[in-house]
Amino acid sequence: MKTSTLPPLRVSDELRRDAEAVLEKGESLSALVLDAVTRHIEYRKARSEFIARGISSSVSAQATGQYVPAEEVLQKLARRLGNAKRRTAPK
Repeated sequence: MKTSTLPPLRVSDELRRDAEAVLEKGESLSALVLDAVTRHIEYRKARSEFIARGISSSVSAQATGQYVPAEEVLQKLARRLGNAKRRTAPK
């Protein structure tokens, strides 16, 4: 597989020092940057998919007229949170 390079970045001395300070044993600065770029790409793809699902859901709800009122959703979430807190509370 042929590889490419990312454009070189100009950063402040402080940012470079901060990056080097968090390197794990045996990790290079290049590996840290590659990991950060890879994770951010995954995040942006997930965010785009989330937004697309939300828009699709909104279009569907408008077309069918079937909505769940926000107050109902919040009440259900509050009940679930209360139940979870009771289950995990020290006895």
